[in-house]
Amino acid sequence: MSEWKKVKIGDICKIVKGTTGIASAEPGQYPLVVTAEEKKNCSTYQFDCEAVCIPLVSSSGHGKKSLKNVHYQSGKFALGTILCAVIPNNPQELDARYLHQYLQFYKDIILVPLMKGAANVSLSMKDILAVEFPLPPIERQRELSNLFVSLQEKQKELSAEYEKQTEYAKLLRQNILQQAIEGKLTADWRKQNPVQKGNPDYDAEALFEQIQKGEVSPSLQPASQFSATPSAGSNAARNTRSKSLAPITDEEKPFEIPEGWKWVRLGEICEYIHRGKSPKYGNDEILPIIAQKCNQWDKIYTNKCLFAEKSSIKKYLPEQYLQLGDVIINSTGGGTVGRTGFIKEYVFSNYKQFVADSHVTVVRSNKLLKKELLYYYLISPYIQIGLEERCNGSTNQLELATSTVNEYMFPLPPLEEQEEIVTKVETLFAKVTTLENQIQDRKSLSDKLIFGIIKENLEGEK
Repeated sequence: MSEWKKVKIGDICKIVKGTTGIASAEPGQYPLVVTAEEKKNCSTYQFDCEAVCIPLVSSSGHGKKSLKNVHYQSGKFALGTILCAVIPNNPQELDARYLHQYLQFYKDIILVPLMKGAANVSLSMKDILAVEFPLPPIERQRELSNLFVSLQEKQKELSAEYEKQTEYAKLLRQNILQQAIEGKLTADWRKQNPVQKGNPDYDAEALFEQIQKGEVSPSLQPASQFSATPSAGSNAARNTRSKSLAPITDEEKPFEIPEGWKWVRLGEICEYIHRGKSPKYGNDEILPIIAQKCNQWDKIYTNKCLFAEKSSIKKYLPEQYLQLGDVIINSTGGGTVGRTGFIKEYVFSNYKQFVADSHVTVVRSNKLLKKELLYYYLISPYIQIGLEERCNGSTNQLELATSTVNEYMFPLPPLEEQEEIVTKVETLFAKVTTLENQIQDRKSLSDKLIFGIIKENLEGEK
């Protein structure tokens, strides 16, 4: 057990409430300690000492107890009115840095439980004064403070390195996608499988003609037992749409594609590109509606779905029901436009039918176009970088028009190469995922080691 005595904060410290209104503070030369990690500045100061600054209100608010930051500050500084300063009575008895380290490390155990209130959760200064903590000799306090500062600096360095490595992994994924749609991933494959004019398996021109005729290879299986049956007019609608699309000029082509590939418009090769409807919502959990909030980069969250009012369900046509392999794109708003999801089997685990709302565009590939390839294309840097330039409206009210998606230029590979591209991307992505897991494991291990060192030292010498 530790031989360090325990004392109450109120026995060896005084506590003073902040007096500076954060919103109305006049900027100046002195630090202004606020609840956030980053300090502001102020033209006046309230303290000239070392102190531990503790927020008196919840970081989350609205009935939830939480404290994100306990601060240490020295010298002349101002303090916001929703914080208090804990100041040692005798700096030769208690090092303010040591008290800060202790309270920051154990804040969720000893401070957060003291917070009270229903809507406005707060921490009373009286309760802070009653908090107990171990008090080692002053020399040991200073040693621990220096140790903790060095450990935290090292942790920041490691975290920055892990973030850099994670960003490299993200860039690697983007590079894989870009090389995929440019045909660079399958350069060796093409050497073994040269173009065969007139054969859609090895010639995209022939494949494009087959798509335009509405032909489907008998070897291709239906999308899923969960898929809705496309309407008989979908091919006709596609052909009508493709007639209105402008031919692709050489000036428009963003990069070179391999021999045997063909630049096409997305609207020329997809069965269905359409925005969802603005539904009436109800309480009957019959037909869930996928909205922007459901469509996240990592997956589609069906638990966030609202439901169509029972009487309005009949308004949806068969082709408007989402199918396995559909790609969905957030198409309005500010920060979510372009976010793209892929309808996989897990989406249908709780409900067998879904529709999209009016802020989501559904892109359904032709059965002669690999659904996964279409998805990889739509999340590639070619589409995602500079997306705002393709949108209408202001920064906060962007809109990706359906007509714009129809006009996207798509580098169409022949059928067999589509299969090879998807296989290559999935194999490489699996390796990147392994790398990302290793980065996260190393970060977790280093965090645990630093946490353990701090905890062992704070608990005292055995």
